[in-house]
Amino acid sequence: MTGTPPAHAPGGPLRVGLVGYGLAGSVFHAPLIAATEGLTLDTVVTSNSERQRQARAEFPDVRTVASPDELFDRAAELDLVVIASPNKTHVPLAKRALEAGLPVVVDKPVAGTAAEARELAALAEERGLLLSVFQNRRWDNDFLTLRELIAEDALGDVWRFESRFERWRPKPKGGWRESGDPAEIGGLLYDLGSHVVDQALVLFGPVTQVYAESVVRRAGAEADDDTFIALTHASGVRSHLYVSSTAAQLGPRFRVLGSKAGYVKHGLDPQEAALREGARPGPGWGEEDEALWGRLGSGESPVTGGGDPAPTVPGDYPAYYAAVAKALLEGGPNPVDAREAADALDVLEAARRSARDGVVVAL
Repeated sequence: MTGTPPAHAPGGPLRVGLVGYGLAGSVFHAPLIAATEGLTLDTVVTSNSERQRQARAEFPDVRTVASPDELFDRAAELDLVVIASPNKTHVPLAKRALEAGLPVVVDKPVAGTAAEARELAALAEERGLLLSVFQNRRWDNDFLTLRELIAEDALGDVWRFESRFERWRPKPKGGWRESGDPAEIGGLLYDLGSHVVDQALVLFGPVTQVYAESVVRRAGAEADDDTFIALTHASGVRSHLYVSSTAAQLGPRFRVLGSKAGYVKHGLDPQEAALREGARPGPGWGEEDEALWGRLGSGESPVTGGGDPAPTVPGDYPAYYAAVAKALLEGGPNPVDAREAADALDVLEAARRSARDGVVVAL
């Protein structure tokens, strides 16, 4: 749905309240909001005093409050709420924001189940409010490049899509993301799986069958840390998706095989690393060194020189919040509708059942 322009100071930017200032809030959302024309970071919600100081140091004009209650008490002074708090809080906080008359951006996964995501989407539609999901990896450099190659028919008919989001973290870090409590919605299936499944659906459309293998490999770990998902798309494409914290050797980020050619790309989009290091969007943002470009060709491994370098399209995380601002200020389209996120959750729920029961799940 398009956004309903909220009432705000005439000619002024939309005032954004950000709930959560951990990794998602401080590294991704706050810098991208602050860099977006038409938006201003008004308030950060965190009960952690150190994170409050961090937010004020980074954004001197920002207000900090310790609880969502304090934020919603000032709902009339805000134009958008961004929820970057732990996964289990996404649904209740998004519901409160919508009921307060505020458009909402929710970090992925928007909910623990597809049913909850669709209930939120229905509430947003009933209230005429924007509900968008932060699927930032739709603006990764490799994903944008692959979309361009497919649009140009450089690969022919795509037969297989391999996508890996792998890490080498042999010791658990702890925290809610690695908790075995189902209420926390932790584990890699819902964390990194939310990205790779969303990308597969955007590229190749609806899924008819899901098979998954999901294990806990590290001593002391509670949630899945090594998961494989196989999707059969209605289009005939097969997607093989890997998410892991236990990959001692990282595979290619993408390996895409088609009737004309294949595309192989190693390495992760550089935007997250840049944001972590304090870099901010500006000239040259998202560009990648030519040495890291993927290769496009057929008949030989890219490791032995097969194929030609395929220029990588610059990554563009700022485009997400630019689209959110346009949706709210001009009635433009929602960059990531919650119903799309619900479709991805259908797949994640099926993958969890497949891994648990050792069966192929039909959708």
